Amino acid sequence: MVRQEPPVYLLIGKDIPPKSTFLKNIKARLIPGHIGHFNLDILYAKELSLRSLQERLLCLPVKAKKRIIVLKDAELLKDEIKDFINGYVRKPFPYIVLVLDFNTDDDEDDFISRIARFAQIPYFRRKERIDAFTLSRQIEFMKIESALLILKRLLENGQRPEMILGGLRYFFEKKAYNPSYARERIKLLVNCDRDIKTGKIKAEFALEKLIVSLCSLGKT
Repeated sequence: MVRQEPPVYLLIGKDIPPKSTFLKNIKARLIPGHIGHFNLDILYAKELSLRSLQERLLCLPVKAKKRIIVLKDAELLKDEIKDFINGYVRKPFPYIVLVLDFNTDDDEDDFISRIARFAQIPYFRRKERIDAFTLSRQIEFMKIESALLILKRLLENGQRPEMILGGLRYFFEKKAYNPSYARERIKLLVNCDRDIKTGKIKAEFALEKLIVSLCSLGKT
């Protein structure tokens, strides 16, 4: 089966060596070595203009199927560029792989939250944090597989299902959503709480069902 390369990556974290390895692997997959310099742009957010980014995006690959554009220090992008990217990721060019490299561990950043569901997100934290907050962020990004994996690790680490559910409820009650969307989320959380307390289904299955349902809601 041929691997389909995601059109947008968000690299989040401050652990630089693994990021460099990750980028080398993408380049090796997509760009023949002898023409690599024609199909790779590394741009720095602090110096980047919107026009310059748009021009780079319009450049076609040279003797390759893809071009790679890496935006370094993406947390420093100007607001007009963030707004442009927020629109671009919804309908990216098929010949471009856009990599936004965030030199921060703060995945609660508003810009990241807006575009995360349209991207693949490897994390590069020096110290990995696995807790209900991490789980809630993956749910908010609608990353079902990642969220289920984090849930599995939390349970394996001895976290009680009631504590995980409580952490999710605390996180989502703090977030500002439109009323109908908020009601749907609270309803799912309450139903999960009832299923766990009554023993209607096993607690881990109730949480898995909750995660899939929350990820499938979508913001309206």
